[in-house]
Amino acid sequence: MGDVARAAGVSPMTVSYAYSQPGRVSSEATAKVRAAAQRLGYPGPHPAARSLRRGRVGSLGVVLGERLSYAFDDPQAARFLAGVSDVCAAEGVGLTLVPITGAPSDAWRVAQAAVDGFVVWTTSDDDPVLDAVADTGLPAVVHAGPDRPGMAVIGIDDRAAAAAIGAVAFAAARRPLVLGFPLDRARARRLLTGDEVPDVRFPVTRRRWEGFRDAWTRAGHPAARLRLAVCPVNRGAEGESFAGELLRGDDPPDAIAAMSDELALGALRAAAGAGLRVPDDLAVTGWDDSDPAAPAGLTTLAQSLREQGAHCARTALGLDPTPAPRHEWRVVARTTARPPELTRGRPGG
Repeated sequence: MGDVARAAGVSPMTVSYAYSQPGRVSSEATAKVRAAAQRLGYPGPHPAARSLRRGRVGSLGVVLGERLSYAFDDPQAARFLAGVSDVCAAEGVGLTLVPITGAPSDAWRVAQAAVDGFVVWTTSDDDPVLDAVADTGLPAVVHAGPDRPGMAVIGIDDRAAAAAIGAVAFAAARRPLVLGFPLDRARARRLLTGDEVPDVRFPVTRRRWEGFRDAWTRAGHPAARLRLAVCPVNRGAEGESFAGELLRGDDPPDAIAAMSDELALGALRAAAGAGLRVPDDLAVTGWDDSDPAAPAGLTTLAQSLREQGAHCARTALGLDPTPAPRHEWRVVARTTARPPELTRGRPGG
């Protein structure tokens, strides 16, 4: 930096400001510094050295409990990350994606991440990555859980939301089904009845299942009559495949409450393939109110994952230190669920 200052005919402080605070240097002085630096082959202050001096890196880490491509393949994750990136762009902060593979190296990867804080995409109660994040001592926020001491949890009340959309999905139903997310990190594909669902390690799956079960049992029905079809991944093709198998089976569902719009839209395709009328023969509801939901007429639950992502980012960066109430949600009624006036007195069968 001293060599550049001499070559440009300015002070070392001017060179420093030209790189770190360009607004404090005239355009003429900046041009001299840049020209001298180019002649001398000086690339500018090293980012790591700058970080040590400032005491921060200038990047926010997002821990995904999935393969890296999940951030681009899953619409919910993409919307959430868009909210995180909105804040990072506004604050001039970089975004570092930290993918998790399930290998012992995950903890090392988290520990080595050069970031100022972490946002953890919802994961399982027993994910060791949560301990790795806590061990860094950096600010950390978890989206939708699990709850961990010292980490803020930001999201919606999934159980209450599921009870609300479940009441719509199961109106006048006799053979209801929940098309759901994985129960644990094994991600096994399973079909269970409401009285045999084991411990659910993913908080989002657990709370949504509890809410759907609440909706069914509050209407006076036994939990055993509510089935849970566990999908290993959140993909429309998986929802279509699983729903199609069940619709062709001996005890086909007459109502499907899906934990995502992707699974619900897959169920709608399966219903069309089976020649069923929606919602007369089969009611279907989704979750998230994604872009394809409205054109499909999908009754769903709306939440803003982009706003939640932004809230997580602001909190992890210390820009929103006061805990806020849970985010809002609402049921969006369209045409794939039975209208309330048609559910009363619906003939049995």
